[in-house]
Amino acid sequence: MKRALITGITGQDGSYLAELLLEKGYEVHGIVRRASTESFERIEHLAGKIHLHQADLLDQLSIIDVIKVSNPQEVYNLAAQSFVPTSWKQPMLTGQFTALGVTQVLEAVKLLGRDTIKFYQASSSEMFGKVQAVPQIETTPFYPRSPYGVAKVYGHWITVNYRESYNMFCTSGILFNHESERRGKEFVTRKVTDGVARIKLGLATELKLGNLDSKRDWGFAGDYVRAMWLMLQQDKPDDYVVATNKTHTVQRLVEVAFTAAGLDWQKHVKIDPSLVRPAEVDLLIGDPAKAKKHLGWEPEVSFEQLIERMVKADLARLQGQPVPDFKARGI
Repeated sequence: MKRALITGITGQDGSYLAELLLEKGYEVHGIVRRASTESFERIEHLAGKIHLHQADLLDQLSIIDVIKVSNPQEVYNLAAQSFVPTSWKQPMLTGQFTALGVTQVLEAVKLLGRDTIKFYQASSSEMFGKVQAVPQIETTPFYPRSPYGVAKVYGHWITVNYRESYNMFCTSGILFNHESERRGKEFVTRKVTDGVARIKLGLATELKLGNLDSKRDWGFAGDYVRAMWLMLQQDKPDDYVVATNKTHTVQRLVEVAFTAAGLDWQKHVKIDPSLVRPAEVDLLIGDPAKAKKHLGWEPEVSFEQLIERMVKADLARLQGQPVPDFKARGI
């Protein structure tokens, strides 16, 4: 039985990845940080099926201890301070977790299993920022436009550096925006679907947003974690863009979400200039041709299906009902 260790297992991606690995017969271990209020909502349904360990990306010894105990063949580093607006308010903390934290994990892997452990780093489309080419591919130059993007560039290149310097199996997935009903409410997709559900149920009357013209390449998180796993099943490590090669504006996101609830978005959406980023990224749209060719990966859930299932889930939550079981692909 293969063993895998996931940092950030309580997050959106971590929960979907844990499910996928369990389905494939893995023994799954996850790292959680000690906090005064612990949130395991996304992995509650996996209780008793996964092994959780307390550690911190900024504490080298705790990372080493967890790897010793779990003895994994695969390590997926998904933990980070991943909310872009927060990175402007807490740039130092973002740098410590999202950049230097990667080095801590790599050092532990190098020390304990440089020849036996395959390492995955969660890189981000935010590294492209002020894009130098459209669409973006693996060789497109980075030009990050936020402290988060800058930290992710460091994490990406230190992964490449360890791969080339120590002959380690280190790979990075340059993932474009990927969402689900498990997305945090601070992210615009979930902010919109939760807001739509509240308006539909009479719990709110308006939804405040920033730049409706901002464009993103949005996919389904469940599809994207499958790409992560495929990367570590290859004979040689490499880096891959994971995206849909389709772009949508925030306004389109709003239109689909409100339509799913039978509402007119123009009656409820208000523009709030304070929600606009200090430095906006340009057109982010990824070309996953390399991942499709070498990994055999294809996204299965469309943008419209994704937003509709998120609205359904938020309506259920707010009514105190169980979130629909979206086991089948799509909705």
